[in-house]
Amino acid sequence: MSVSFIRRIAAPKKALTTAAVAAATVGMALTSAPAHAAPAHSAADAKTVAHKMIPDAAQFNAFSHIVERESGWNVNATNASSGAYGLVQALPGSKMASAGADWKTNAQTQIKWGLDYMKSRYGSPVGAWNFWQANGWY
Repeated sequence: MSVSFIRRIAAPKKALTTAAVAAATVGMALTSAPAHAAPAHSAADAKTVAHKMIPDAAQFNAFSHIVERESGWNVNATNASSGAYGLVQALPGSKMASAGADWKTNAQTQIKWGLDYMKSRYGSPVGAWNFWQANGWY
């Protein structure tokens, strides 16, 4: 068997092996996101987070009614006329930075801020919902 024949067989195998290793490496890099990546929550994710943070059914339901009407559980909801932002429509949205630097994209941070706001202003989410029903805002 000649050396040139062996080189012709080995070269394509080496190229394929190199390509496979490179593809596997890229695939691993693409599938492993850092743990600190900013979460972008869907409406279902945001509701799940809220349910964990608000175990009392009456308080959760009141909070949920408000968020459904204010933002439709959209973490990025923005009121075009007022500029209110997020799940609970904070005005200005940057107020939520007091609950976390990731306030623009993290449902948990927005929920935490919203709960604190409702508790300080209305005593609870139920109090906020009662006010919302009477006034159409909170």
